[in-house]
Amino acid sequence: MKKTRQGARRQKPRPRMRFVAPVALIAAGALVCLVVAFRPGGGDRAADASNTAASAATGSRGTPAADRSTPAGSASPSADPSASRPPSPAASATAKVRPSATSARPSAAQGSRTTAATASLAGRIRPGADYRGVATTYDAGTGDGGSCSYGPSTDLLTAAMNHTDYETSKACGAYVRVRAAGGATVTVRITNECPTGCAPGQLDLSAQAFARLANLSAGRIPITWNLLSPADSGTVALRYKTGSSRYWCALQVIGHRNPVARLELRAGGGWRQLPRTEYNYFLAEDGGGCGGTIRITDIYGERLTVEGIAVRPDTVQSTRLQFARH
Repeated sequence: MKKTRQGARRQKPRPRMRFVAPVALIAAGALVCLVVAFRPGGGDRAADASNTAASAATGSRGTPAADRSTPAGSASPSADPSASRPPSPAASATAKVRPSATSARPSAAQGSRTTAATASLAGRIRPGADYRGVATTYDAGTGDGGSCSYGPSTDLLTAAMNHTDYETSKACGAYVRVRAAGGATVTVRITNECPTGCAPGQLDLSAQAFARLANLSAGRIPITWNLLSPADSGTVALRYKTGSSRYWCALQVIGHRNPVARLELRAGGGWRQLPRTEYNYFLAEDGGGCGGTIRITDIYGERLTVEGIAVRPDTVQSTRLQFARH
């Protein structure tokens, strides 16, 4: 911000009027009145005060923060868009974390958030859209063994997404609200894939979730469902797959509020976008960037940039960050 002066430039005082008394009969009182009338007093000082206040008001206006970046989705994964693009309201959330850090809610100091949705990153399941299909049910057991590879869970309000909408594990971790024809609703998290026999729009619900909508004996009911961005979902964590090293690694994102669109590693002076597997890991087969800075982007275009996540296979490591609610 360009600094402003502490006050406006003072106007030069008006010169005192000199009077030469041509005669000695001029009264002393009249001379005093003339001197007072032409002194550079209150009028100039009032103008100075007015100008100083105006200057201070102008100097107090803030300028937009310089640490801004453009939304993800428009640049090559090998280049950093923020290096060549002008600032925009879309910002990235950035924080340095330690592998041993415990989960904590994100704070304002850890980064700002993207507000504009980027529909091109959403894939088949889009915010604000309603989907129709049927709900069936299956035994989720302990929550382990799902295609999303999350492992056991105490929260069994889960569902398996049909093969088409699963979209190479892009649906993993998404929260959806399911509504039955009678009006009953339940919110579930996608942790599994329903095989190809499941039609587009179909959800295979855990028995615990299905029971919120209808009797288990119904077996199959019509439903509508839509994507949610829940209010309380903890913080994002990362996990390197078993066998990962600096020569080969696979990374998984856990606990994200919104579906993850992409994961990138910092490598060779730019960002390298990793391909996604059916089992919900992002794969770096040649090891490039493994153990370095990680950037995660959700379907709304918001980025979380994380440093300090070491290659510790099969270990969940907190980031202290979370995507914004939509």
